[in-house]
Parts: sequence; C-alpha cells; structure tokens
Amino acid sequence: SVSPEHRRIYQLVLQANEAAEAMIRPGVPLRDLDAAARNVIEAGGYGRYFTHRLGHFIGLSVHDAGDVSSASEAVAQPGNVFSIEPGIYLDGDVGVRIEDLVLVTEDGCRILNRYPKELQII
Repeated sequence: SVSPEHRRIYQLVLQANEAAEAMIRPGVPLRDLDAAARNVIEAGGYGRYFTHRLGHFIGLSVHDAGDVSSASEAVAQPGNVFSIEPGIYLDGDVGVRIEDLVLVTEDGCRILNRYPKELQII
C-alpha cells in the first residue's frame, strides 16, 4: 500500500516532470526548466529533498556533456536530447523519480520513451 504522504510525493514529482516538459521548445534556457520543476516541489514543501540537477544530455554515452540545472547557461536547441528527471528522496523512507528522455523539435519537444506514469508499487 501507499501512504497518503507517499502518494502526495509521487504526485508532486509527476507535476514537476510535466511542468518542465511543458516548457521545452527552442530558445528556452535549460535553467528555466530546472526552476519550473524545482518550484513545484518546493511549493509542495519538499524542496530540500530534490537533491540533484533536473537532467543531463544524452548522446553517444548515457551522460553526455551538458546538463539541465540551475547552473546551465545553455538554451534548448532543435536536436538536443536530454533527460527530465525530478525526484524527491526521504532518507530511510521513500524515493520517487520520474524520468523521460526528450528531443527538442523545431516547435517543442517529443518524449522519446513511453511508459505509464501511474503510481506503481515495486
């Protein structure tokens, strides 16, 4: 079973994932994507538990040069492929991360992976 708090955490991470992805299009600063996801989690009261960057570039290796973080100076460009992976981690209790790989297109983005985002208990 899932406690109400854990269900809430899952929903916050899902909302953060969706908020960042909704902004992806050419010219958008990658730090703005990080901020959009982080703002959702902070507004939900779990900001200090989102302990990593929002994403990283994907290329010839899994973690290619470049990231989607508050420190990034890059802007989204058509052809960029990167991850969007917000998360909340409560030490010794629960961790939730929802990750997608996205391709920046001429007018937005395309999510490259397809997996149901309903809450799953494993």
